[in-house]
Amino acid sequence: MNTLDLNELLAHNSYPGRGIVLGRSADNTKAIIAYFIMGRSANSRNRVFVETPDGIRTQAFDPAKLEDPSLIIYAPVRRFGDCTIVTNGDQTDTIRAGLAAGESFAQALRTRTFEPDGPNYTPRISGLVKGDGSYALSILKSDRGDPVCCCRYFFKYDAPRAGEGRFLHTYEGDGDPLPSFEGEPRPVALPWATPEACAGALWESLNGENKVSLFVRYIDLESGESQSVIRNLTA
Repeated sequence: MNTLDLNELLAHNSYPGRGIVLGRSADNTKAIIAYFIMGRSANSRNRVFVETPDGIRTQAFDPAKLEDPSLIIYAPVRRFGDCTIVTNGDQTDTIRAGLAAGESFAQALRTRTFEPDGPNYTPRISGLVKGDGSYALSILKSDRGDPVCCCRYFFKYDAPRAGEGRFLHTYEGDGDPLPSFEGEPRPVALPWATPEACAGALWESLNGENKVSLFVRYIDLESGESQSVIRNLTA
């Protein structure tokens, strides 16, 4: 598959749901992480990203309007040692606990399944970026909408190309029920030199009626220092 234009992918999909982008900067000096959330319901849209000591978490913008926090309030990004975990749910904590216990990324995720939100059965998507810039992605999804079977897919990228990443998201597009992502994570170009430029381009490309929040982090592969940007529609 050819390297794709991430802006075009986002601009032509009104509802990719939640998405993870992992990759390497064009100058080959930084690991890149991007994570976004979208929402169709008032409950899903009533969220913002806020910083925490080791990453970010979602938070209700208006606590009085929060209906069901079970699948929308979680820590999407957390650090563990020189690794950064990014997911679309509370499996972030599962992965972190697994790594602390000496388990691998895949071993930790084998204890989890897709979200219990039938008939959508939203896939759980997860990523792990190591200190050397190598990374892994995973998607746990129902078998074509049948919740009897959980399909588990894991992808490892040991030597990422400069200026390129992989894009994994929850839904192929809008629908009722929402159709789960199909195939391998998409190879996408990452031409932006700074997290601000990356965040600006992605935020502009996300559907204006459905986008909620975006997080971008660039991690220096030599020093381990990072720079992050958050965009919230409601602020």
